[in-house]
Amino acid sequence: MKFVAVSSCPTGIAHTYMAAEALEQAGKAAGHEVHVETQGAAGSVPLDPALIAEADGVIYAADLDVQGKERFAGKPITDVGVKKAVHDAPGVIAQAVAAVEAARAAGTAPAAGAAPVPVAVTPARTVGVGHRIRQYLMTGVSYMIPFVAAGGILIAIGFLIATVAWPSNGAIEVTKVVDGTNGAAFAKWIADGFSFTSGQSWAVLLFWIGKWAFAFLVPALSAYIAYGIADRPGIVPGMVGGFAAGLVGAGFLGGIVTGFLGGFLALWISRWKVPKGVRGVMPVVVIPLLSVAVVGVLTALVIGPPMKALNDGLSSWLSSLSGGSAVLLGVILGLMMCFDLGGPLNKVAYVFATTGLANAASTSAAPAKVMAAVMAAGMVPPLAVALATAVRPALWTENERESGKSAWLLGLSFISEGAIPFAAADPLRMIPSFMLGGAVTGGLVMAFGSGQLAPHGGIWVLALISKPLLFLLALVVGTVVSALAVMAMKRLGQGSDAEIADEAVTRPTVARAA
Repeated sequence: MKFVAVSSCPTGIAHTYMAAEALEQAGKAAGHEVHVETQGAAGSVPLDPALIAEADGVIYAADLDVQGKERFAGKPITDVGVKKAVHDAPGVIAQAVAAVEAARAAGTAPAAGAAPVPVAVTPARTVGVGHRIRQYLMTGVSYMIPFVAAGGILIAIGFLIATVAWPSNGAIEVTKVVDGTNGAAFAKWIADGFSFTSGQSWAVLLFWIGKWAFAFLVPALSAYIAYGIADRPGIVPGMVGGFAAGLVGAGFLGGIVTGFLGGFLALWISRWKVPKGVRGVMPVVVIPLLSVAVVGVLTALVIGPPMKALNDGLSSWLSSLSGGSAVLLGVILGLMMCFDLGGPLNKVAYVFATTGLANAASTSAAPAKVMAAVMAAGMVPPLAVALATAVRPALWTENERESGKSAWLLGLSFISEGAIPFAAADPLRMIPSFMLGGAVTGGLVMAFGSGQLAPHGGIWVLALISKPLLFLLALVVGTVVSALAVMAMKRLGQGSDAEIADEAVTRPTVARAA
C-alpha cells in the first residue's frame, strides 16, 4: 500500500522528525510506501498532490492540529499522537493498513489515484480537554522559543563583548549607554554615538537587538496559544493581550491567560451566525475589533493586577534564593527536565527559566543561575546514554549503540530528546536513571552559582556562561551518575552481559529512529 502522513509535535523539533523517520522505516520494513510531511519548527514542504491522490490511506502522527486537512478528504485516516509513531511505528502502520482494508470492505474508500470525495471515512481519535489545553499551550511555547533563543543569545553576546570593552563592570555599563526602548534616543545614538570600530558600540547594539527580540516573548506566547485555539482569528487578540500583559507587568503568566482568553473569544465570535452581507467583514473587522477590545479591557482592569502581584512575588522569591533553597530548586528543575524529555513537564521547567531571563541583568542574577541549571540538567540524559553505550556496549543492541554515538552531539547541544529512543524502549529503568543525574547536575549548578543568559546552545555557548569550569564539573558529575545508574538498572535482576544483550535483541526498540 501507499500512505501519506503528517507528523508534528508541540515544539516542532525532535519528535516531529523522529516520528517521520520511524514511520518511513516501519513502512518499508512491512513492504509499504510511506511519504511524510513534517510540520515542524523549520516549516514544512507540502506533500505532492499526486502522492496524496495515489495514497491508499493517511496517517496523522500529530500532537498539534494538522494543517491542510482538506487535502486528505475521502481517504481512510489513522489519527495517532506523535509519541505513538515514535514508540510503535510498526503498530501504527498495521493500524493504517487495517483502516484501509476496513474502508475497502465497507465500500467507502476511493481507489488509489481517484479524486478524493468530501467524506469523513475514519473518525479522528478522541482528545480530552486536558490534552487540548496542553496542545494550545505547547503551540504557544513552540512559536515563542525562537524569540527566546535569538534574543537570549544576542543579549549574552552583548554582555560578553561588554566585559572586554569596559575594564570593569561591563555588564552594567552596557545598559547605561542608551535606552533602547526610547526610539528617538536610540536613533540619535546610532547617528552620533555608534562607531563601527568600537567594541562598546557593538556590545550596546547587540544587547538591545536581543532585548527587542525578548520583548516579543510574551506577545508571541499569547498570540500562538490563541492561534492554536481559533486559528488565524486568534492571533490579533492574543498578540495585543500578550503585549498588554507585558506592559502592565503581568509577565508570561498573564500572557498565558490572555492567550486562552483571546483564542476562545475569537473562536466564539467566529461561530456567530450572521447575514451573508456581514460575513465578508467578520474576519477583518468584527472579530479583531470585538476580541481586541474585550481582551484589552480585561487585561488592564481584571487580569493585570493579580497577575502582576503573582509575577512580582515569583521574581522576589527567585532573587531571595540562596544556599539550600537554591540547591533544592536546582534539584527540582533537574528532575522536571529529565522526566519526560521535551514533554510538558520538561517544557514547564524550560519556560520558567527562559521567561525569567528578561529580568536578569547579569550572569550573577538568580534567573541566570536557574537557566544554567535547567540547561545543564537537560543535557544529562543523552550524554548519559552515550556514555553508557560506550562503556558497556554489550548491554545494548547494535541500533542502540549507533544511536548512542549520535547522542553525544545531541546532548552537548542541549537536545534532551536524543535520549527518547532509550526511554521509550525501557522507561522503567531509563527515566529514573536520567532523573537522578539531572537532579545532581541541577543542584550542583545552583550550588556553584554558575549562570548564563543564553537560553539554548549547550556546550557551544560555554563562553557565555559564568564559572564555566564549575558548570562543566556539574555536567560531568551528573552525566557519570546517570550513566552508572543506567548500567546498574540494566543489570538489575539480569544475568551476564551476554544474557542482557540477548534480551535487548528481542526487546522492541526505536533507537534507530533517532
